[in-house]
Amino acid sequence: MIRPSTLLAALALAALLTAGPAAAHQPRLGPHGGALVDAGSGHHAELVADGTTTVAVHLSDMSDAAVATTGFKAEAILVVDGKPVRFALDPAEPSRLVGTAPVPVPKGVKGAVRITAPDGATAQAKF
Repeated sequence: MIRPSTLLAALALAALLTAGPAAAHQPRLGPHGGALVDAGSGHHAELVADGTTTVAVHLSDMSDAAVATTGFKAEAILVVDGKPVRFALDPAEPSRLVGTAPVPVPKGVKGAVRITAPDGATAQAKF
């Protein structure tokens, strides 16, 4: 028979092991004040929203060096007031993708941005 203290210790260890990887993918604060996440394809994406309709995504490589966005395209799907808001983001120098949402987008908004590189490779950043 398994002792209750052994079972409790095993459950606690399992909780720690499963929580670690999930926490590793949480956004961190980026250099422009937005949420910075791994977007795959060797990129980081930082979503900057400030309560206006203008939204910017700053692209960087895995070393956090800026990536030129010339030729990139992106689409944002953000949840504002419980409703999905979809809009395009266009390249802006030097390493930003910028778009205008149909409604003001608050700081800390949740959602995703699909990024398409000039070579057609896609990446997705979830915030």
